[in-house]
Amino acid sequence: MRQVRAMALRAFAACECAGLARVDFFLERGSNRLLVNEINTMPGFTPISMYPKLWEASGLSFTALVDRLVALALERARQRLHLTHDSGREP
Repeated sequence: MRQVRAMALRAFAACECAGLARVDFFLERGSNRLLVNEINTMPGFTPISMYPKLWEASGLSFTALVDRLVALALERARQRLHLTHDSGREP
């Protein structure tokens, strides 16, 4: 699980993702090598969807996940406003 998490974080950062995404993997038969399959930047987001279910399995409830995503969005908006205000350019 540590390897999957580390690879998912690297893929997320490499693609400059923000907010929510789900990184999907293949496990190569025989070698057990992990391969990044895709980054789903708009995964299903209902209480029965895989994205919140995976977070729930790691200990983050659906409600806490929604709260965290809203906080991240507000933080990103504040950063963009700050950049716009400082540079005088639109984001």
